[in-house]
Amino acid sequence: MTKQTLSFQAEVAQLLHLVTHSLYSNKEIFLRELISNASDACDKLRFEAINDGGLYENDSELKVKVTFDKDAKTLTITDNGIGMSAQEAIDHLGTIAKSGTKDFVSKLSGDQKADSQLIGQFGVGFYSGFIVADKISVESRRAGMKTSEGVRWVSGGSGDFEVEAIERAERGTSVTLHLREDALDYAQAWKVKNIINKYSDHISLPILMEKEEWKDGELINPSDEAGGRQPGGMVKTGEWETVNKASAIWSRPKKDISAEQYDEFYKQISHDFEAPLAHTHNRVEGSTEYTQLLYIPGKAPMDLWNRDKKGGLKLYVKRVFIMDDAEALLPTYLRFVKGVVDSADLPLNVSRELLQESRDVKAIREGCTKRVLGMLEDLAKHDKVGETSTDGVTDVLSAEDKAEAEKNAGKYTKFYAEFGAVLKEGLGEDFANKERLCKLLRFASTSSDAATVGFADYKARMKEGQEAIYYITADTLAAAKNSPQLEVFKKKGIEVLLMTDRVDEWALNFVQEFDGTPLQSVAKGAVDLGSLQDEAEKKAAEEAAETFKPLLAKLKEALKDKAEDVRITTRLVDSPACLVVQDHGMSTQLARMLKQAGQAAPEVKPVLEVNAEHPLVKKLEGSVHFNDLAHILFDQALLAEGGMPADPAAYVKRVNALLV
Repeated sequence: MTKQTLSFQAEVAQLLHLVTHSLYSNKEIFLRELISNASDACDKLRFEAINDGGLYENDSELKVKVTFDKDAKTLTITDNGIGMSAQEAIDHLGTIAKSGTKDFVSKLSGDQKADSQLIGQFGVGFYSGFIVADKISVESRRAGMKTSEGVRWVSGGSGDFEVEAIERAERGTSVTLHLREDALDYAQAWKVKNIINKYSDHISLPILMEKEEWKDGELINPSDEAGGRQPGGMVKTGEWETVNKASAIWSRPKKDISAEQYDEFYKQISHDFEAPLAHTHNRVEGSTEYTQLLYIPGKAPMDLWNRDKKGGLKLYVKRVFIMDDAEALLPTYLRFVKGVVDSADLPLNVSRELLQESRDVKAIREGCTKRVLGMLEDLAKHDKVGETSTDGVTDVLSAEDKAEAEKNAGKYTKFYAEFGAVLKEGLGEDFANKERLCKLLRFASTSSDAATVGFADYKARMKEGQEAIYYITADTLAAAKNSPQLEVFKKKGIEVLLMTDRVDEWALNFVQEFDGTPLQSVAKGAVDLGSLQDEAEKKAAEEAAETFKPLLAKLKEALKDKAEDVRITTRLVDSPACLVVQDHGMSTQLARMLKQAGQAAPEVKPVLEVNAEHPLVKKLEGSVHFNDLAHILFDQALLAEGGMPADPAAYVKRVNALLV
């Protein structure tokens, strides 16, 4: 291949512009990213060599070398991993090979702190080299290819890059950074060693640097030692030393690992810039032996809802890397969890198909799920400083738990704001843990706009005589709070949970009760407050239903194409009408969501409930505009719950006619 100049993908060009303007607040992060890439390349070679030992090319000792040249102002990271072909260099270094890239670019705001977190979530760490370099040269040869099939990739971080074929005897990749004038510190051994110790100590491969020793300066006058010497300095000895611990962090005893080391390992595997909310590190022994190191992130990646994105844990077998995204090790609703599982029992040639069928994997999956839920329960327990809420009972924390509570205060609220909607998917996916998941759910309510109310909290403050946990689903918090269906509940001071995630309507199909108390949608069935509704109210409702019988029949006839039934209700106080569905029917909101998603949905005919005390309802009887008023009544009830009239123009025309 002759030298050719190619243009970066548009998204890369925009990313590079941000990076070269010091996007990262912590510049030294670039070395962690490049060493992490080198380690991944070695892991991939080890995996491919399971089936083709010849890829090692008589060099099976995998390692990463870091060298620098003060005179040339360069820093080089070299690995003897899988390497790249010319086409792979073009594809991997000229393109962000990630799903959702367009979405990524659309979210770049110009806010440096926020944008740097987005970049981290997309794992484009190679480009971080341009923080300290005004040019990057990459030389590589893929394992198993001829020495004449090496490739050199060079870019100054602007709009294009050059690629050409080279002779390269060594397998693997060398990334050379041509340092900027303000980044020459990174061509000093002490600086580079400190960064490696801080960020990459846990890398399981040896990271090698050439030893240095002090050498006195030459005599100014060789014949006169008293005449003084030139300045001395550190010189390379030609010997190499390992500058990291070179052991997998998960294989080391917990007592030997600091909180900072755990956090740095998380950042390396997740490309996140924030520390995780919590982690768990355990060695499981028994019929299935494995080690797990799992993390709860503090922020959701922006492609969390991307159906094409693969998620999962890093899988190792006896410390041999197998795959990056082993989805079978956790249920889908826990796809936000990051971490590593190292199995002692699985075969090295395990495939994704075998993972789905293996009994050992099922045991690992169950074990990892329990650990994650346990972490979340601990965070939820200590979410408020000074007290812990367990099953609705508030206890004062002991002195020994106080420090732990202060450290974790607010973490569960933060977690739930990012991942609560995903967690709810587990209600329909993980029946074995449904009860534990129900205790972890949080919602807004008529008593709290923040999603901090759990079922147990709700039960603890239910009114005497209340027989159900009441809830309403809506598209937005405002729509839920202002729904006409809540009027009687507000009047009587009965708390109602406000559910506004799109997944709520679906998830609650799998939850009929909590701790023996049934869940009841205020938008389904006739309102029945049991003993909370006095006899006088019940009698008045019955009398109104009898009095308005002819009017209800007339309304039902006028709205026969829209409403399944029309009836008097006691749930309304200020509004003239509202829409509900039968007890076990599909809600109008769920039907709308299915249609918006392009899915088949049955035609839902709601029940129109009218307030017999409202002036508009009273005005219906004998009105010459009865038909128009009936349709307006229905369409306004539909609008109030977030729906849209089937014929908006007709609705506007009717309202205008009455206004005139």
